[in-house]
Amino acid sequence: MYRIGQFSHITKVTVKALRFYEEEGLLEPEHVDPATGYRYYSTDQLPRAHKIVALRQCGFSIPDIRRILAGRDIERLFAARKRELERCAVETDQQLASINHYLQTLGEDPAARYEVVVKELPRVLVYSKRLTVSSYDDYFVVIPKIGEDVTRANPGIRCVMDPPYCYIAYLDGEFREKDISVEFCEAVTEWGNPTDGIVFKIVERVPRAACVLHKGPYSALRAAYSAVFRWIDDNGFVAAGNPRESYIDGIWNKPSEEDWLTEVQVPLLDRSGGAREPGGR
Repeated sequence: MYRIGQFSHITKVTVKALRFYEEEGLLEPEHVDPATGYRYYSTDQLPRAHKIVALRQCGFSIPDIRRILAGRDIERLFAARKRELERCAVETDQQLASINHYLQTLGEDPAARYEVVVKELPRVLVYSKRLTVSSYDDYFVVIPKIGEDVTRANPGIRCVMDPPYCYIAYLDGEFREKDISVEFCEAVTEWGNPTDGIVFKIVERVPRAACVLHKGPYSALRAAYSAVFRWIDDNGFVAAGNPRESYIDGIWNKPSEEDWLTEVQVPLLDRSGGAREPGGR
Protein backbone atom coordinates (compact mmCIF):
# COMPACT_ATOMS: atom_id res chain seq x y z
CA MET A 1 0.00 0.00 0.00
CA TYR A 2 1.19 3.49 -0.82
CA ARG A 3 0.35 6.73 0.88
CA ILE A 4 -1.01 9.40 -1.43
CA GLY A 5 2.35 11.18 -1.75
CA GLN A 6 4.12 7.97 -2.75
CA PHE A 7 1.37 7.08 -5.20
CA SER A 8 1.68 10.57 -6.65
CA HIS A 9 5.40 10.03 -7.34
CA ILE A 10 4.79 6.66 -8.96
CA THR A 11 1.94 7.80 -11.22
CA LYS A 12 3.30 11.33 -11.88
CA VAL A 13 -0.11 12.66 -10.85
CA THR A 14 -0.17 15.51 -8.36
CA VAL A 15 -1.72 14.99 -4.94
CA LYS A 16 -4.21 17.73 -5.80
CA ALA A 17 -5.24 15.84 -8.96
CA LEU A 18 -5.57 12.56 -7.04
CA ARG A 19 -7.88 14.26 -4.53
CA PHE A 20 -9.86 15.72 -7.42
CA TYR A 21 -10.21 12.30 -9.07
CA GLU A 22 -11.42 10.95 -5.74
CA GLU A 23 -14.05 13.69 -5.46
CA GLU A 24 -15.21 12.93 -9.00
CA GLY A 25 -15.44 9.21 -8.29
CA LEU A 26 -12.78 8.28 -10.83
CA LEU A 27 -10.10 6.92 -8.50
CA GLU A 28 -10.86 6.45 -4.83
CA PRO A 29 -8.20 5.33 -2.33
CA GLU A 30 -8.28 1.69 -1.48
CA HIS A 31 -8.14 2.57 2.19
CA VAL A 32 -8.58 5.73 4.28
CA ASP A 33 -7.29 5.58 7.87
CA PRO A 34 -10.26 6.66 10.00
CA ALA A 35 -7.98 8.07 12.70
CA THR A 36 -5.52 10.07 10.59
CA GLY A 37 -7.39 10.51 7.32
CA TYR A 38 -4.35 9.23 5.44
CA ARG A 39 -5.20 7.85 2.03
CA TYR A 40 -3.61 4.63 0.77
CA TYR A 41 -3.47 3.24 -2.75
CA SER A 42 -2.46 -0.20 -4.01
CA THR A 43 -0.52 -1.39 -7.03
CA ASP A 44 -3.80 -2.81 -8.38
CA GLN A 45 -4.93 0.81 -8.88
CA LEU A 46 -1.96 1.78 -11.03
CA PRO A 47 -3.54 0.65 -14.37
CA ARG A 48 -6.68 2.71 -13.66
CA ALA A 49 -4.58 5.75 -12.73
CA HIS A 50 -2.56 5.40 -15.94
CA LYS A 51 -5.75 5.08 -17.99
CA ILE A 52 -7.14 8.26 -16.45
CA VAL A 53 -3.90 10.09 -17.28
CA ALA A 54 -3.96 8.75 -20.85
CA LEU A 55 -7.57 9.85 -21.33
CA ARG A 56 -6.79 13.29 -19.91
CA GLN A 57 -3.89 13.57 -22.36
CA CYS A 58 -6.39 12.83 -25.13
CA GLY A 59 -8.33 15.85 -23.92
CA PHE A 60 -11.40 14.06 -22.59
CA SER A 61 -13.53 15.81 -20.00
CA ILE A 62 -14.13 14.29 -16.57
CA PRO A 63 -17.74 13.26 -17.43
CA ASP A 64 -16.47 11.57 -20.62
CA ILE A 65 -13.71 9.78 -18.72
CA ARG A 66 -16.28 8.56 -16.22
CA ARG A 67 -18.36 7.07 -19.07
CA ILE A 68 -15.33 5.46 -20.71
CA LEU A 69 -14.16 3.89 -17.45
CA ALA A 70 -17.66 2.52 -17.01
CA GLY A 71 -17.52 1.03 -20.52
CA ARG A 72 -20.25 3.30 -21.94
CA ASP A 73 -20.24 5.04 -25.35
CA ILE A 74 -16.52 4.38 -25.84
CA GLU A 75 -16.49 4.30 -29.64
CA ARG A 76 -18.79 7.31 -29.96
CA LEU A 77 -16.76 9.38 -27.50
CA PHE A 78 -13.44 8.61 -29.21
CA ALA A 79 -14.90 9.38 -32.65
CA ALA A 80 -16.30 12.70 -31.43
CA ARG A 81 -12.99 13.65 -29.85
CA LYS A 82 -11.16 12.74 -33.07
CA ARG A 83 -13.45 15.03 -35.09
CA GLU A 84 -12.90 17.85 -32.62
CA LEU A 85 -9.12 17.48 -32.80
CA GLU A 86 -9.21 17.40 -36.61
CA ARG A 87 -11.22 20.62 -36.62
CA CYS A 88 -8.72 22.22 -34.22
CA ALA A 89 -5.84 21.04 -36.42
CA VAL A 90 -7.37 22.76 -39.45
CA GLU A 91 -7.79 25.98 -37.45
CA THR A 92 -4.19 25.74 -36.22
CA ASP A 93 -2.94 25.22 -39.79
CA GLN A 94 -4.81 28.33 -40.90
CA GLN A 95 -3.45 30.38 -38.02
CA LEU A 96 0.12 29.24 -38.71
CA ALA A 97 -0.32 30.02 -42.39
CA SER A 98 -1.48 33.54 -41.58
CA ILE A 99 1.41 34.11 -39.17
CA ASN A 100 3.94 32.80 -41.73
CA HIS A 101 2.47 35.12 -44.34
CA TYR A 102 2.77 38.13 -42.05
CA LEU A 103 6.37 37.28 -41.18
CA GLN A 104 7.29 36.87 -44.83
CA THR A 105 5.74 40.21 -45.85
CA LEU A 106 6.88 42.40 -42.95
CA GLY A 107 9.55 44.05 -45.07
CA GLU A 108 7.22 44.85 -47.96
CA ASP A 109 5.57 48.16 -48.69
CA PRO A 110 2.35 48.18 -46.58
CA ALA A 111 0.44 49.73 -49.47
CA ALA A 112 1.34 46.77 -51.70
CA ARG A 113 0.80 44.06 -49.09
CA TYR A 114 -2.11 41.66 -49.52
CA GLU A 115 -3.79 40.12 -46.49
CA VAL A 116 -4.81 36.51 -47.17
CA VAL A 117 -7.94 35.24 -45.43
CA VAL A 118 -9.16 31.62 -45.49
CA LYS A 119 -12.94 31.45 -45.51
CA GLU A 120 -15.93 29.51 -46.78
CA LEU A 121 -17.58 30.38 -50.09
CA PRO A 122 -21.38 30.00 -49.96
CA ARG A 123 -23.64 27.57 -51.79
CA VAL A 124 -25.58 29.77 -54.19
CA LEU A 125 -28.11 29.67 -56.99
CA VAL A 126 -26.71 31.56 -59.97
CA TYR A 127 -27.33 32.31 -63.57
CA SER A 128 -24.16 31.64 -65.49
CA LYS A 129 -22.70 31.80 -68.97
CA ARG A 130 -19.49 30.33 -70.31
CA LEU A 131 -17.80 32.32 -73.04
CA THR A 132 -14.48 33.29 -74.55
CA VAL A 133 -13.46 36.93 -74.51
CA SER A 134 -10.78 38.41 -76.71
CA SER A 135 -9.39 40.50 -73.85
CA TYR A 136 -10.25 41.59 -70.33
CA ASP A 137 -11.63 44.86 -71.67
CA ASP A 138 -14.50 42.88 -73.19
CA TYR A 139 -15.98 42.48 -69.70
CA PHE A 140 -17.35 46.01 -69.87
CA VAL A 141 -19.48 44.99 -72.86
CA VAL A 142 -20.33 41.31 -72.47
CA ILE A 143 -21.23 41.25 -68.77
CA PRO A 144 -23.88 44.00 -68.93
CA LYS A 145 -25.36 42.23 -71.97
CA ILE A 146 -25.66 38.97 -70.01
CA GLY A 147 -27.63 40.82 -67.35
CA GLU A 148 -29.87 42.39 -69.97
CA ASP A 149 -30.56 39.01 -71.62
CA VAL A 150 -31.47 37.42 -68.27
CA THR A 151 -33.81 40.29 -67.37
CA ARG A 152 -35.48 40.15 -70.78
CA ALA A 153 -36.20 36.41 -70.40
CA ASN A 154 -37.06 36.74 -66.69
CA PRO A 155 -38.63 40.15 -66.00
CA GLY A 156 -39.09 39.48 -62.28
CA ILE A 157 -35.64 38.04 -61.59
CA ARG A 158 -33.86 39.45 -58.55
CA CYS A 159 -30.20 39.27 -57.65
CA VAL A 160 -29.11 38.31 -54.16
CA MET A 161 -28.38 41.50 -52.24
CA ASP A 162 -27.47 40.35 -48.72
CA PRO A 163 -24.70 40.32 -49.71
CA PRO A 164 -24.56 40.43 -53.51
CA TYR A 165 -22.28 37.86 -55.12
CA CYS A 166 -21.15 37.88 -58.72
CA TYR A 167 -17.86 36.57 -60.02
CA ILE A 168 -15.90 35.38 -63.02
CA ALA A 169 -14.17 32.00 -62.90
CA TYR A 170 -11.20 31.36 -65.18
CA LEU A 171 -11.35 28.07 -67.06
CA ASP A 172 -8.13 27.92 -69.09
CA GLY A 173 -5.80 26.52 -66.45
CA GLU A 174 -3.16 29.15 -67.25
CA PHE A 175 -2.80 32.90 -67.63
CA ARG A 176 -3.87 34.21 -71.02
CA GLU A 177 -3.93 37.76 -72.33
CA LYS A 178 -6.39 37.06 -75.14
CA ASP A 179 -9.00 34.45 -76.10
CA ILE A 180 -9.74 33.83 -72.42
CA SER A 181 -12.26 31.16 -71.40
CA VAL A 182 -14.38 32.34 -68.48
CA GLU A 183 -17.64 31.67 -66.70
CA PHE A 184 -19.67 34.59 -65.37
CA CYS A 185 -21.96 33.86 -62.42
CA GLU A 186 -24.47 36.09 -60.62
CA ALA A 187 -26.31 34.91 -57.50
CA VAL A 188 -30.10 35.18 -57.75
CA THR A 189 -33.01 34.48 -55.44
CA GLU A 190 -34.93 32.04 -57.69
CA TRP A 191 -34.68 29.78 -60.70
CA GLY A 192 -35.32 31.42 -64.07
CA ASN A 193 -35.67 30.55 -67.74
CA PRO A 194 -32.41 29.81 -69.57
CA THR A 195 -31.67 31.89 -72.65
CA ASP A 196 -28.92 32.37 -75.22
CA GLY A 197 -26.39 30.08 -73.50
CA ILE A 198 -27.27 31.38 -70.04
CA VAL A 199 -28.22 28.67 -67.55
CA PHE A 200 -29.39 28.56 -63.94
CA LYS A 201 -27.56 26.21 -61.59
CA ILE A 202 -26.45 25.61 -58.02
CA VAL A 203 -22.81 26.39 -57.23
CA GLU A 204 -21.89 24.19 -54.30
CA ARG A 205 -20.32 25.48 -51.10
CA VAL A 206 -16.52 25.68 -51.00
CA PRO A 207 -15.37 24.81 -47.46
CA ARG A 208 -12.10 26.73 -47.69
CA ALA A 209 -10.78 29.33 -50.09
CA ALA A 210 -7.76 31.63 -49.87
CA CYS A 211 -8.98 35.17 -50.53
CA VAL A 212 -7.35 38.56 -51.02
CA LEU A 213 -8.92 41.97 -51.60
CA HIS A 214 -7.60 44.07 -54.46
CA LYS A 215 -8.40 47.77 -54.64
CA GLY A 216 -7.77 49.41 -57.95
CA PRO A 217 -7.98 48.69 -61.68
CA TYR A 218 -8.37 45.22 -63.06
CA SER A 219 -5.11 45.67 -64.97
CA ALA A 220 -3.24 45.39 -61.64
CA LEU A 221 -4.96 42.21 -60.49
CA ARG A 222 -1.96 40.09 -61.41
CA ALA A 223 -0.25 41.24 -58.18
CA ALA A 224 -3.17 39.91 -56.14
CA TYR A 225 -2.95 36.55 -57.89
CA SER A 226 0.79 36.38 -57.30
CA ALA A 227 0.29 37.11 -53.60
CA VAL A 228 -2.42 34.51 -53.02
CA PHE A 229 -0.67 31.74 -54.96
CA ARG A 230 2.61 32.47 -53.18
CA TRP A 231 0.74 32.19 -49.87
CA ILE A 232 -0.76 28.85 -50.97
CA ASP A 233 2.65 27.46 -51.98
CA ASP A 234 4.48 28.79 -48.93
CA ASN A 235 1.97 27.32 -46.48
CA GLY A 236 1.60 23.81 -47.87
CA PHE A 237 -1.86 24.19 -49.37
CA VAL A 238 -2.99 23.20 -52.86
CA ALA A 239 -5.29 25.18 -55.12
CA ALA A 240 -8.34 23.17 -56.16
CA GLY A 241 -10.90 24.44 -58.63
CA ASN A 242 -10.95 27.54 -60.75
CA PRO A 243 -10.00 30.89 -59.16
CA ARG A 244 -12.78 33.46 -58.97
CA GLU A 245 -12.83 37.23 -59.17
CA SER A 246 -15.69 38.45 -57.03
CA TYR A 247 -16.68 42.02 -57.89
CA ILE A 248 -17.64 44.12 -54.86
CA ASP A 249 -17.25 47.67 -56.18
CA GLY A 250 -16.81 48.53 -59.84
CA ILE A 251 -17.74 50.80 -62.67
CA TRP A 252 -21.44 50.51 -61.75
CA ASN A 253 -20.98 52.34 -58.43
CA LYS A 254 -17.45 53.80 -58.37
CA PRO A 255 -16.52 56.25 -61.16
CA SER A 256 -12.78 55.99 -60.48
CA GLU A 257 -11.10 52.64 -61.17
CA GLU A 258 -8.79 53.35 -58.24
CA ASP A 259 -11.82 52.71 -55.99
CA TRP A 260 -12.85 49.41 -57.57
CA LEU A 261 -12.76 46.53 -55.08
CA THR A 262 -12.33 42.92 -56.20
CA GLU A 263 -11.81 39.78 -54.14
CA VAL A 264 -9.67 37.02 -55.65
CA GLN A 265 -10.89 33.68 -54.31
CA VAL A 266 -8.92 30.44 -54.76
CA PRO A 267 -10.57 27.22 -53.51
CA LEU A 268 -8.21 25.08 -51.44
CA LEU A 269 -7.86 21.34 -51.62
CA ASP A 270 -9.35 19.44 -48.68
CA ARG A 271 -6.42 17.52 -47.21
CA SER A 272 -8.52 14.37 -47.00
CA GLY A 273 -7.89 13.90 -50.72
CA GLY A 274 -8.96 14.94 -54.18
CA ALA A 275 -7.14 15.98 -57.32
CA ARG A 276 -5.82 19.42 -58.08
CA GLU A 277 -7.88 21.09 -60.78
CA PRO A 278 -6.57 23.63 -63.26
CA GLY A 279 -5.76 27.06 -61.91
CA GLY A 280 -6.62 30.33 -63.54
CA ARG A 281 -5.49 33.80 -64.20
